Amino acid sequence: MAAVLETLTVPRASAFPAASSSPIISSARRSFVNLSKSKGFKIQSVSVSGSVSLRSKLGRRGSRIVCQAQEAVQVLPVTDATWQSLVLESDLPVMVEFWAPWCGPCRMIHPVIDELAKEYTGKLTCYKVNTDESPTIASRYGIRSIPTVIIFKDGEKKDAVIGAVPKSTLSTCIEKFF
Repeated sequence: MAAVLETLTVPRASAFPAASSSPIISSARRSFVNLSKSKGFKIQSVSVSGSVSLRSKLGRRGSRIVCQAQEAVQVLPVTDATWQSLVLESDLPVMVEFWAPWCGPCRMIHPVIDELAKEYTGKLTCYKVNTDESPTIASRYGIRSIPTVIIFKDGEKKDAVIGAVPKSTLSTCIEKFF
């Protein structure tokens, strides 16, 4: 699993070319420079006056690149116990991805499903079903190949897409129900 960079300390904010052309936002004793080319990052200038150990590490002035995490929409798993309430009784259309941890194409389509869940927040609910852990749901809907994505509306199966398909294919299927 990839590590997440939370903070990186650098000698000066002016060392970054994007920093000089970006707007500076100040608050308290810190100023922030938005990095125009790096989505989700900002330079945070830190005034170091109190701590001797920090001053020796950063010099008189220092900066940090700080990750501004974007809101992530998590595609939650559905089990036999939660299927009825989460999928069939939903007021919104529901997109369900049938997958398994050992399936390579399933891992390829996960980021696409995550993007669609974020794009359609409030209009569509997205879930995933691990076919190894919930085989009864998979067999009830005739899942013979994974990944399979099924769209439900008003508790009924409306459309299905089999295989690792492009985002545009799934978007076209979703748009039919709005």
